[in-house]
Amino acid sequence: MSRSLPLITTAERRRRLGRRHRLAPSARARTTSQAADAVVALHATDAATVYLSVRARLAEGGPDTVEQALYEDVSVVRMLSMRNTLFAVSAGFAPYVDAATARGIAVKERRTLLKHLEEDGRGLDADWLAHAEAAALEALDARGASTGGQLSAAVPALRQKITIARGKKYEAETGVATRVIRLLAADGRIRRDRPRGTWTSSQFRWVHTQPWPSVPVAEARAEIARRWLHAYGPATEADLKWWTGWSLTDVRTALAAVGPEQVRLDDGGTGLVCPGDTGSEPAPEPWAALLPGLDPSAMGWADRGFHLDPAHRPALFDYAGNIGPTVWWNGEIVGGWAQRPDGEIVWRLLGSPGRAAEEAVAAEAAALADWVGDARVTPRFRTPLERELAA
Repeated sequence: MSRSLPLITTAERRRRLGRRHRLAPSARARTTSQAADAVVALHATDAATVYLSVRARLAEGGPDTVEQALYEDVSVVRMLSMRNTLFAVSAGFAPYVDAATARGIAVKERRTLLKHLEEDGRGLDADWLAHAEAAALEALDARGASTGGQLSAAVPALRQKITIARGKKYEAETGVATRVIRLLAADGRIRRDRPRGTWTSSQFRWVHTQPWPSVPVAEARAEIARRWLHAYGPATEADLKWWTGWSLTDVRTALAAVGPEQVRLDDGGTGLVCPGDTGSEPAPEPWAALLPGLDPSAMGWADRGFHLDPAHRPALFDYAGNIGPTVWWNGEIVGGWAQRPDGEIVWRLLGSPGRAAEEAVAAEAAALADWVGDARVTPRFRTPLERELAA
């Protein structure tokens, strides 16, 4: 039966990655939001990742171009979403991400915090939390963009301490400010604004904002699945389940709404693509890319065998499964890179991709060094090769 399915080869998957992820020079995006949409969402746990991921996909523009999109045009926004992880998505896509993921996270966050307040035994309850949230929003309206520390200084309720796991060996006293701010962000009532310091800083200011327009959950999940299949297909249910953090039932329901087609892969397996998306992708020109740690092109699948030699995993991943900075050649990870304290971009190829690859990677490293300028980028999740190169 599977032999009658359309075949998509590893080479074809790599061509798709180069073009659809806008990494080939001829496929580069014109705007930051286009770069984000190309990979559905940009990983944003590490502040620098957003900038460096956009830089690799943008036809032109420097860090200020990304800053303008994030903080002036607000055409791209950071949201706690898939896998309870921080992502940056285009403003047009944000309502779908909010409905499909952030809403559920907010419900769980609120339930957990209320449970901790009740267990603390100091009489703090849902009414107290509602007043603390309202006071935080009023402070933002009065003060403008503020860090968590500035909000805590302005709102006495945010300086409240509670005891977690009272009477147990792991009992700990903690402040509520971070939890209240996280809850307001998950609810879509505040968003991250320009950080203190440079574009590599994660000490964000917060601003009061309006919740996203309501979208039915089923429609939102189907839209995420459709966009993800276009960017990452052929892929599997397991890949989408890993990427979204949804239950298998939710994944299958969303995919059923999209109506994907099944294709045959040259490793003997099968994958799913969007309806009608079984044809061959035009081959882009040869391309090299230096992508940051947690870049979506490296993190988009649970099974990355078509673009990553398993023998390279120990050098490129940390103990928790986070991938570090990677060097790419024509849709395949062929090495890693790092920035040294003096600003030099250094890289190492794993294997022998050839002279053309070496020359293209060297040119890309020089361009990256110019783009970064005086900024220093140290990945939040450091990997063995990155540590070795940066030393």
